[in-house]
Amino acid sequence: MTGWGATLGGIAAVVGLGTMLGRLLAESGGAEVLARRFARFFGPERIQWCIMALALAVGLTTWFAVGLVLLLPILLTLTHETKQPFLRLTLPLLACLSVMHGVMPPHPGPVIAAGALKTSMGMVLFWGMLIGLPTAAVAGPIWARFAVKWVTANPPPLPDRSQAAAAGRRAPDFWLTLFSILLPVLLMLLATAAELFPPPQPELRIAFGFIGNPTIALTISVLFASWSLGTGCGYRRAEVLKFTEQSIAAVGMTILVIGGGGGFARVLRDSGVADAIGRLGESAHLSPLLYGWLVSAFIRVATGSATVAITTASSLLVPVVALHPEMDDSHKALIIVAIGCGSLFLSHLNDSGFWIVKDSLGLTVGQTLRTWTVCETIVGIAGMLFSWAAYSLLT
Repeated sequence: MTGWGATLGGIAAVVGLGTMLGRLLAESGGAEVLARRFARFFGPERIQWCIMALALAVGLTTWFAVGLVLLLPILLTLTHETKQPFLRLTLPLLACLSVMHGVMPPHPGPVIAAGALKTSMGMVLFWGMLIGLPTAAVAGPIWARFAVKWVTANPPPLPDRSQAAAAGRRAPDFWLTLFSILLPVLLMLLATAAELFPPPQPELRIAFGFIGNPTIALTISVLFASWSLGTGCGYRRAEVLKFTEQSIAAVGMTILVIGGGGGFARVLRDSGVADAIGRLGESAHLSPLLYGWLVSAFIRVATGSATVAITTASSLLVPVVALHPEMDDSHKALIIVAIGCGSLFLSHLNDSGFWIVKDSLGLTVGQTLRTWTVCETIVGIAGMLFSWAAYSLLT
C-alpha cells in the first residue's frame, strides 16, 4: 500500500494526462503541421536537425512509443523526398525521443525521481534540456554519420494517405499546436521562476506554484488542447472524450509497471538494502551522481525497464543524498538527469522499446543491436559525462 500507492499517487495522473495530450496531438494532425513547418525552416541540407526539433517538440509530452508512431510517417516522407540514407534521419529521431522520455518531466521517470529526492520540477526541466540536447546530438546526428557506413537499412513503404479528411475538420494552426505542446512546460517553469525570484505579493507565488504543479499544469494543458487540437479543429466533444478514454486504456500496463517499481523500491528500503547501498557508495567514495548512474544502468540492463530503473535508483539514492545536506536543487536535478540517462543505457532484447524500434522501422535483430542499442549506450554514457561535468563545476 505504501510503496505502490505512494508512487502512483504522485504519478498516475501525470501519466494519464500526458497520454491524453499526445493522443490529441496525433488525432488532430498536429504532428504533421509541425513537420511541414520545421522542414521548410531548416531546409533539406539540415534535415537531421529538423528531425531532432520535431522529436523535441513532440517528445516533450508524449511517450517514446507514441512519439515514434506519430513521427514515423513524417520520417518516411522526408527520407523518400530527400533521398538520404534511412538511418541518417532515423537515429536523430530515436535519440531525441529517448532522451526526452528519460530526463524530461512530465515523463514518469523524472517526475518520480524529483519527488523522491525532493527537488524542483522546473530545475529538472532546466537541466534536463541543457544536458539532454548535446546528449541527443552526440547519440543522434554524430553517431548516424558512422552508423550509415556500417549498417544498411531500407525504409518501410510509405503509408497510404489516399483517405480524405472528414468534412468540417481542419488541421490545427502551427503556432497554436506548438503552444499546446509547450504549455505544461511553460507553467512548470513559471512555478520554478516564482521560487527563484519571488514576486512581491506572496499570493502570486502561491498561485504560480499551484498552476505549476505537474498535475495541474497538465490538466490545464489537456483542457486547452481539447479546444485547440479538438473542437477547434472540427471534432465533436464526444469524439474528444473518446480519444482521451482510449488513451487512458492504452497505458494501464505502464501504470502497473510504475507501481510495481515503486513497490519493489519500498521493499528494498524497508529491508535495509537502500541503507546498505548508501553506505557502500560512501565507502567507495563515489559521488552521488556517479553512484546513482551506476545503480540505474545496472537495473536497466538487468530488467530492461527504464521506468523501473529510475524509480528504484532514485529511491535508493535518498539515504545517499541525505548524507549531503549541502546539496541544492541544481545538484539534485543533475543527479536525476544522470539517473535518467543511466535508465536508457544498453537497450537490448529484454527491453520492449527494442522490439518497438525493430518492428516499426523494419529492421532485423542484428541491425537493431548495431544501431538502436549503440545509440542508447551513447545516450547513457554521454548524458552521464555531461551531467558529471556540470555537477563538478557547481560543487
